[in-house]
Amino acid sequence: MAAIPITARGAEMLKAELTRLKSIDRPGVIQAIKDAREKGDLSENAEYEAARERQGFIEGRIQELEGKLSSLQIIDPAAVDAGERIVFGAMVDLEEVQSGIRVHYQIVGDDEADIKAGLISVSSPTARALIGKSVGDVATVVAPGGKREYEILEVRYR
Repeated sequence: MAAIPITARGAEMLKAELTRLKSIDRPGVIQAIKDAREKGDLSENAEYEAARERQGFIEGRIQELEGKLSSLQIIDPAAVDAGERIVFGAMVDLEEVQSGIRVHYQIVGDDEADIKAGLISVSSPTARALIGKSVGDVATVVAPGGKREYEILEVRYR
């Protein structure tokens, strides 16, 4: 399996989710299945079916997280020495050329992306257009909403 780039913060989030699934969610759903079984006929027991479905989701997510955690490549943005060139972990200030609207993003791993918090996935159209560019360059982003051009104002790593 290929290495999955992620920040230390993102790796900690995944580890915390795995711990919660194993220590809280899994025992809770096992208890819910036990309680539903005690109610009798399982063929028409909606609580039992819902608990079994939830158990399947939890076990699948645990397997997914364990696989990902073994393949993570944790990158510390503060240790990246790319100057004004944009690479994984960069915090960038951009200005949309047409509207003049300024935005701030950090390029992070797929699992930690949160556009509302300004965290964009390294595999997103915006990040792909920015990677390799430097301050003063204009990046053209081709996204489902159409083409947009952004001037790169500042690049930071911390």
